[in-house]
Amino acid sequence: MADLLFQLAFPAVVPFWALMIVAPTWRWSQRIAASPLITIPALVVWALAIGPAFGDFAQEMLNPDLAGVRTLFTDDRVIAAVWAQVLAWDLLVGRWMYLDSRERRLHPLLMAPIMVLTILLSPIGLPLYLVVRLTRAA
Repeated sequence: MADLLFQLAFPAVVPFWALMIVAPTWRWSQRIAASPLITIPALVVWALAIGPAFGDFAQEMLNPDLAGVRTLFTDDRVIAAVWAQVLAWDLLVGRWMYLDSRERRLHPLLMAPIMVLTILLSPIGLPLYLVVRLTRAA
């Protein structure tokens, strides 16, 4: 079951990323991305994956240490849940970038590679967007 949930997490966010990258100026893309509820499908995957391990997970998160987190990550359910959580967070970050870039009228061709980078490596995509944002504000 953990493998299935892990596999479902990415498809749960792809449609929203596709709207923001492939059809950024479409009215429905903007309407859909305007809602933070777009993270719900990934969070449902998170809930299903973490449910059976929630007690151990919550206990460790209340007082985390490296050894305890390492032990948690030996459970495939926890890995699937954390993957879904990362994807939901990345989508929330991407959503903010999309909405902000539309407001600032940044060209979609400039934003598309930054958004793709954010899907793949948000710790690089977000700072890159912030640099572009700063340089375009000047």
